[in-house]
Amino acid sequence: MLFKSLEFKLLNGHKVKITDIPVLEEDNQYRFLVQSRLQSFLRKITAKPKPNAVYSFKEYLKRTVKWTDYEAIYQPVTLKHNA
Repeated sequence: MLFKSLEFKLLNGHKVKITDIPVLEEDNQYRFLVQSRLQSFLRKITAKPKPNAVYSFKEYLKRTVKWTDYEAIYQPVTLKHNA
């Protein structure tokens, strides 16, 4: 699975980095869920007067979505016959 990170600077000058954002295929059923949760997470971070420097999106999803959805998003790809 591929992950991306997002780094930006707020208007007050604080630099914020969000790590462990999953990259999902276009036809994945969880793509909309991840995008909407990322938008709400960004709003939550930008509303804080003094945000942390680094946040983990994976940990945020672990706390906010159902465990079955979390496992489906972050499930490791298993290869058959060690291929």
